[in-house]
Amino acid sequence: MASLTLGSVASTPGRRALALATVLTAQCMFAMDLLIVVVALPRIQQDLGFNPASLTWVLNAFGLAFGGLLLLGGRLGDMVGQVRAFRVGLAVFVLGSLLGGLAQTPGLLVGARVLQGMGAALAGPSLLALVMVMARDAAEQARGMSLFIAVSSVGASAGLILGGVLTEYLSWRWALLINVPVGVLVLLAIGRLVAETHPKPARLDVVGALTATLGSVALVYGFISAADDGWRAPGTLLSFALVLPMFVVFVRTERRHREPLLDLRLLHDRSRVAGLVVMALIVGMHFSLLFMLVQYLQRVMGYTPLVAGIAYLPLTATVFAISHFVPRLIVRFGARILLAAGSLLVAFSLVGFALLGEHDAYLPAVLVPLLVHAVGIALVFAPGTVAIMDGVPEEHAGAASGLLQMDQQIGGALGIAMITSIYALNADHAHYASGLPAAFIGAAVIALVAALIAARGIVSKRSTCAAD
Repeated sequence: MASLTLGSVASTPGRRALALATVLTAQCMFAMDLLIVVVALPRIQQDLGFNPASLTWVLNAFGLAFGGLLLLGGRLGDMVGQVRAFRVGLAVFVLGSLLGGLAQTPGLLVGARVLQGMGAALAGPSLLALVMVMARDAAEQARGMSLFIAVSSVGASAGLILGGVLTEYLSWRWALLINVPVGVLVLLAIGRLVAETHPKPARLDVVGALTATLGSVALVYGFISAADDGWRAPGTLLSFALVLPMFVVFVRTERRHREPLLDLRLLHDRSRVAGLVVMALIVGMHFSLLFMLVQYLQRVMGYTPLVAGIAYLPLTATVFAISHFVPRLIVRFGARILLAAGSLLVAFSLVGFALLGEHDAYLPAVLVPLLVHAVGIALVFAPGTVAIMDGVPEEHAGAASGLLQMDQQIGGALGIAMITSIYALNADHAHYASGLPAAFIGAAVIALVAALIAARGIVSKRSTCAAD
């Protein structure tokens, strides 16, 4: 990883702990923001006049911008310095949050969500790099990574809980506005607590940046359009038609460019590639579960936004608790076994959710598979991060972090689009639960594929992630 310019900044254990907490606060905001508005969608539709088809863009606009620009954000962090990239990105994110919270029309809200995603994409890749470089020894580095992974793992479900509380007692607008005071405090603190990394000036790979962004956005938009308008819709066909040419040009550009956006040698590692695939698939199925289940809780069980959010508390608490022990498990068993086992547990949990009906109770029909799912997710996120980031040269730390987070964000957006598309093809719209069996069985099959890839693709080796 890149090295810090050492000095008085974050030079004592207490200041380093405060610096780590500040960085993790920002990561928590970014992790929560994709789904924090989900429980508020009915009220947003009522207040701003969204039609049902366009309402999904409150969610998708953030995911598209975030996922599509992360690789560029990671490279810019390496070039200009991680702290500088983080602060600029966070400022853009805060501005988008403010505009979204004040929006009076659907177009303004969707535009603000795009701005949020752009800011998060610039700041996000710097976070993991900063967590690593702030550590002064292997134990601190392991604890920092463990906490980063835990916050990232629980962020989406925690966003649903917080979104429910804010929507119920204040307004859906506070699901966005809460980022403003928190973000300003982080901006003020980060410069005092964390010294700048050494910038590595380079020529920006403009063609690589454009093709990576356009290819990623086209891929995600294609699945979103398929879920909303069908697989034969012009927007769907055009989007998928753009994907392959964009990525072919991207790969050719990266091979020839002296200072590429992404050094393709990072993808020569078998375990890293397998980790990226497994992470994308499992994050996609995790996000699709969160998205589908919160609607089931409200539309079928009749929960309020607050109660629907609180229903995810066992998931959040379990993932956070287990994540503390996962670094030790990685050292003992290796990433391959944990990734395969976690993916299998996710698949089993999705089969359990496929059994949900119109008249089931939260306990046991929802709670039991939710806990199984939580254990599975906890066993995937940390080993997946280790498999992807292990052995990355320090000059490519930001780019690799951007690749990891792009993988997660695009995986999440694709997962939601794919599973909701399966749901739409099989649902009787008068009965929400009617489409759940097909949707969740499809998700379970994808999770089983992830388990197989983990078992066959991850090379067994001693992890560099020490137990804390």
